[in-house]
This record gives sequence, structure tokens and C-alpha cells, in this order.
Amino acid sequence: MEEFKIEGDYIELMALLKALGIAETGGHAKHIVDAGEVIRNGQIESRRRAKIIPGDQIQIQDIAINLK
Repeated sequence: MEEFKIEGDYIELMALLKALGIAETGGHAKHIVDAGEVIRNGQIESRRRAKIIPGDQIQIQDIAINLK
């Protein structure tokens, strides 16, 4: 499991995907979210601008990320 430290109170999901290098562009990030590929705390996250906070767990395909 990878770890990612959030600077501030939260990070928007699309920004997180780009920061992790999972999405190359904003359009690519939208496609990943719209395709239902993001699991947040065990539930599919379909909101592109969802506020991801420390303690959340994100899974995309075989990549698991714990947010600090």
C-alpha cells in the first residue's frame, strides 16, 4: 500500500489522481472517475471533485493508497 500526504485539509479527487501520476491530464482523470475505477473507503467514488481527506483509502485497479 502506498501512502500520500495531503497538504492542507483535503485534496480534490482529480488533483490527487494527477499528483499520484495515475492520470496524465485532467481529461484522463475525468475518464478514470467516470468509468467507476476509483474506490474510496470501499465504495465507488463517482464525484470528480470529491474532497479526499486524511484517513481515506483509495483503490484504483491494483493500486491502494492510504492518505495521511
